[in-house]
Amino acid sequence: MKEELVVLVNENDEKIGLMPKQEAHEKGVLHRAFSVFVFNTNNELMLQQRALHKYHSPGLWTNTCCSHQRDGETSLDAGKRRLFEEMGFITDLQETTSFIYKAPFDNGLTEHELDHILIGNFEGVPNINIEEVAAWKWVGLEEVKKDIQENPNLYTAWFKIIFDKFYQYLFV
Repeated sequence: MKEELVVLVNENDEKIGLMPKQEAHEKGVLHRAFSVFVFNTNNELMLQQRALHKYHSPGLWTNTCCSHQRDGETSLDAGKRRLFEEMGFITDLQETTSFIYKAPFDNGLTEHELDHILIGNFEGVPNINIEEVAAWKWVGLEEVKKDIQENPNLYTAWFKIIFDKFYQYLFV
């Protein structure tokens, strides 16, 4: 299977090249990414627990799905593609904001991403891809906020950053 390439960008989100995903994470190079947040009519957020065999952040809880745009792919198209690949459903998404973060991991890899935040709505039960997702649940925002404070080691680095930086702006 051909290794996935990520889109390298500058701080203005302008493409400056392509690099294999693993190499970009080994070198900590800034690249484009997205994070999808799906809510139901009760304003609960669908969380996923990353599969236990993932090469970083295995078994941690995070937003509904996240990944990297392919070369030439819009954030919205990438979000819809990956939402279907990981969670087994499609819904309309809206891009809200983006930000840059850098998070080193215990295994020597570093996420250095310009992350586009996408929000959508869904009612129902996802059909999860067990290669990507170990579990899922609907959780109220206040409960998520409290649990991140009490159990930060159960959540991915990017999810904690997004939740902390954008809670008032995006989720209320």
